[in-house]
Amino acid sequence: MMELHQLRCFVAIAEELHFGRAAIRLHMTQPPLSRQLQLLEHSLGVLLLERNNRQARLTPAGQALLKDARHILQIAEQAGDSARRIAHGEAGRLSLGFTAVGAYSMIPRLLSHAAQHLPDVELVLREQVSGAQVHALETELIDIGFIRQALPSPQIDYILISREPFVAAVPYTHPLAKHQSLRPTDFDRQPFLMYAYNEGRYFHDRIAGVFANQGVRPKYLHQLGQTHSIIGLVNAGLGCAIVPASAQVLQMSNVIFLPLDGIAEQAEIFLAHRNDNSNPVLAPFTEMTRLFFAENKR
Repeated sequence: MMELHQLRCFVAIAEELHFGRAAIRLHMTQPPLSRQLQLLEHSLGVLLLERNNRQARLTPAGQALLKDARHILQIAEQAGDSARRIAHGEAGRLSLGFTAVGAYSMIPRLLSHAAQHLPDVELVLREQVSGAQVHALETELIDIGFIRQALPSPQIDYILISREPFVAAVPYTHPLAKHQSLRPTDFDRQPFLMYAYNEGRYFHDRIAGVFANQGVRPKYLHQLGQTHSIIGLVNAGLGCAIVPASAQVLQMSNVIFLPLDGIAEQAEIFLAHRNDNSNPVLAPFTEMTRLFFAENKR
């Protein structure tokens, strides 16, 4: 069997064609270098180098082996480097969950940032609502999640990374579109497009809570799970809505977004992961994400 050390010795001798120079290159003396070549020739049963007092030259078998030996040593070096990078979290694979709203702006910007700072990390994306992400984390189907609500779980750690305000989405032809800003009371008895309790519970509960606290009773026409579906119905002129500010990237011709006064509620985003996750990529990705959001708050 050939050993990597024997191949390294052979390549040095074959490239230098001088035992003294090859020994210096490998930081060793000539006798053990010659011994490694002899062991390699013995294991292969062929002569690799013809030598005398004046010169050394490769045999045809030695010339053939030199090419393969270089390739084997290169693969061995790459394998070792890859293992070290994976162990240090510089390379590997991370499965990532996110909500649809996050895909509008936050996740694309973060992925672009990750491509520069962790280029050898493969990110596998899973679009899921927050509740499904928590379940996926608990069952180890994903490594990390970007969720709206920190649901109680002894297995999961949450890091608050971002907050954003709510804004009003109003059809361009609606009378409310003429205002500079709106208040929750402006939606009283107005046709309104609401988040569904089951699919969009986080937003549903916050918006419904604001209306309840201020005695507002909109006319709920439809309840939907996804922000882009709600904006689509606003664009059709079917009613107004309250959505997170990040939804403003969904520019549609008949939708105007207006600031909301008199509402302290904000939409939160948490970074979530299992507290016993041993994926080496998790720690550097989490730190990169935390710094990314901290910088973007400035």
